[in-house]
Formats: sequence, structure tokens, C-alpha cells
Amino acid sequence: MSAKKAQKTKSSKPQKTNANTPMFPRAGFMRRLAAMVYDILMAVAVGMVAAMVMIVTMTLLLENGVLDKHGYEHVSDVIQHSEPFKYTIRIWVSAWVLGFFLWFWRNGGQTIGMRAWRMRLFSTDDRPLTYTRALYRIIASLGGLGTLLVLFDIKNKQSLQDRLAKTEMLVLTKAANDHKAWKEI
Repeated sequence: MSAKKAQKTKSSKPQKTNANTPMFPRAGFMRRLAAMVYDILMAVAVGMVAAMVMIVTMTLLLENGVLDKHGYEHVSDVIQHSEPFKYTIRIWVSAWVLGFFLWFWRNGGQTIGMRAWRMRLFSTDDRPLTYTRALYRIIASLGGLGTLLVLFDIKNKQSLQDRLAKTEMLVLTKAANDHKAWKEI
């Protein structure tokens, strides 16, 4: 066992390689993919709840005459045939799903899937991970396709979104994955 690995396993507090990055290995493709599956399931659930809230709100507004039904008898017909209603629902759901990732990355560096697979997002420079950088990371991920770069970048294990947003996805130890240990890393 190398000296670095021995240091890492002896204490729950990781040694730092630079001012920001603890000495944990970078996450490989399969671990990232497994976390993405968890997160997709959570994002679908968040999207379904957000859509239901918006549809119930629209139904109440349409049935009580606050919004015009445009000659349709049933609320479902209005929502299905009205582009503004459809786009409102899509934008609302997209905002909630986007907010899911942004909030978790900004507040703790882990989504639910990342926590299950003991991964955490760290900044590779001295700047904190702001909502703007997290949004830039989402856009740069190209819907998850940016993660495929990890398959070709065997040495550095960095995805497209990691490179562009100056972040890295590290695999935590069990002790470091506990939220009580986050103050130390």
C-alpha cells in the first residue's frame, strides 16, 4: 500500500493536494453512470411533482374562470391544445429539475445519486462553486454526454463539464461521505 493511501485510510480527515482539493481519487465512468441513473430517477420524480402542481393550479384557475378556456369544455382539452399552457408547464418543470441539480451541487456538492455512490463535486481552483458555475456545468454536460469523455481520458478521469467548469468529481471514503465530515474537507 502506498504512503498516500495509508494516510487516507488512517484518518477520516483527508490530506489536501492543493488549497481546495482533498486527496481522493477521481470518479470513473461506471460510478458516474450509476449515480446518473439515481439522479435521473429523482429528477423524473421532481418533474412529475412540479407538473402536477402546475396542472392543478391551471385547472383551478380555468374552472373558476380566472383563465379563459378558449371555447373548450374540459380543462384537459385547453391544456393539450394551447401552446402557451404547454410551454408554461414545460418551463416550470425544467426550472424545477434544473433547480434540483443546482441546489444540491451548490449546497454540499452532492446530489442524492452522488451521495449513494460516495462522490462529491469539488472546485479545482480557488473559487467556490456558485450557482452560475453549476449552471455552466449543467450546460457543458450536454445532457450527460460530456461524461463520455471520462472513457477516453483514462489518466485524468475528467468529463467535459468538469474541464470547462473547473470542477472534479471525487470518490469519498465512507467516513468522508458523512455530512458531519464536510466541514473538514
